Amino acid sequence: MKPPIPYPLLIAGLALLSLALATVSMLIGASGGLSELLAMIASGNADTATMIMMDVRLPRTLLALMIGATLGLAGASLQGYLRNPLADPGVVGVTSAASLGAVLALYTGISMAFPLALPMMGIAGALLCALLLQGLAGKGGVLSLVLAGVAVSSLCGALMSLALNLSPNPYAAAEIMFWLMGSVTDRSMDHVAFAAPLILIGWVVLALSARALDALSLGEESAASLGVNLIVTRNLVIGGTAISVGAATSVSGGIGFIGLVVPHLLRPLVGHSPSRLLLASALGGAALLLAADILVRVLPTGMELKLGVVTALVGAPFFLWLIFRARTEIES
Repeated sequence: MKPPIPYPLLIAGLALLSLALATVSMLIGASGGLSELLAMIASGNADTATMIMMDVRLPRTLLALMIGATLGLAGASLQGYLRNPLADPGVVGVTSAASLGAVLALYTGISMAFPLALPMMGIAGALLCALLLQGLAGKGGVLSLVLAGVAVSSLCGALMSLALNLSPNPYAAAEIMFWLMGSVTDRSMDHVAFAAPLILIGWVVLALSARALDALSLGEESAASLGVNLIVTRNLVIGGTAISVGAATSVSGGIGFIGLVVPHLLRPLVGHSPSRLLLASALGGAALLLAADILVRVLPTGMELKLGVVTALVGAPFFLWLIFRARTEIES
């Protein structure tokens, strides 16, 4: 079926939307909007305005862009490889493993002495998860990988609960809980510099699987007959997801449902082509997470909501709707 919107026009529209939201993100915050910043400059406080823009809002905006794009891209890649519309980075346990690594940094207190220990342990957890998945799945197919992912995710969840249960004081437990909710608030350019190279590497690895994902849409046997190496494809998808999502989660905490919602919204617009869905989902994920981050800043809630809370409030009903629609299609 022909897509309702030409692909180049869709990509251009999503890119412009992301750029517009990034601009809005730079101009909104607790310190005031554009008029307040201009007033600071006019009153001789240009250094303060520059600090707000460059040290507070720029890292937040860049991280929202990169993390949203990562989650959208990884979600589209996993859905294409698993041929399951309900797949997202959480299915293979990468998000939970990265969160566990960061939780251990908080629990042990290492992050207090060395702030970058938290993202470093987060990415280490994601990479260990990827190696564990490969070992558990072996040469098995998609089902083996999904079952291995569920097992790893459950184990990581149990260990995080154990860390909370054994927290030495209420403040440590609260710090862990707030981090697990997901946020890009109070991040610095150090976090951007740490996460960006790993995220970019993960994007490249996932992009290398695009042709194979198109072939896999015909089935594993057909893909193999077209010269697709299924093991290599799995390594690319899992490795790219582990590197990019692990790096993203290690600096933001758990932010769910972006990888599930965005590919579903855009799939009808790209003609159900897995390779075309990758770039579209990356741009769509960036736009959606930027919009969510802007929303938490403008909602009159007194205390700023966590990003993971907002994405879950939007994504969970969407997930339930997907299940209901799938059941309706099966029954009909």
